Amino acid sequence: MKMRETDKHFLLSLYMAVAIIMLWKGIWEGVGYLPILENAWVDTFLGLAMLTFSGAIFREFDPLGGIEKGVINTVHYVHNHPKRHEFRIHYFDNVKKKLVKLNAKDIKHIEKNFIVVHEGGKELFIPVHRIRSVHRKGEIIWRL
Repeated sequence: MKMRETDKHFLLSLYMAVAIIMLWKGIWEGVGYLPILENAWVDTFLGLAMLTFSGAIFREFDPLGGIEKGVINTVHYVHNHPKRHEFRIHYFDNVKKKLVKLNAKDIKHIEKNFIVVHEGGKELFIPVHRIRSVHRKGEIIWRL
């Protein structure tokens, strides 16, 4: 069973958080003999303030950004696959209020964060954040 994209993103974020904590611990142990830095609350506040002002917290721990990249990479993989007729994409349609299945061979192109499909003489733009799963021959290869 493959891991969901949200699980992968969570584990990567957890790994990055532990790495940052260990780095800061090493730095603080080195300069920990300064009187002001002996207080754990001061250390915590300074570390969080530095991460917040640098933007690292919002860049590395973006709860949706990493997931959306995973969806886009998977859709590009499927769209460029020589046997893309074997793939089906399941997405949630807000108008129909249900999960809709789409054959990957019907995808005309991908624009930024949208899949473009021609249906009934019209172009249908499907946002990638609505994609719930990608299947190949009935087997799930990616899911949210």
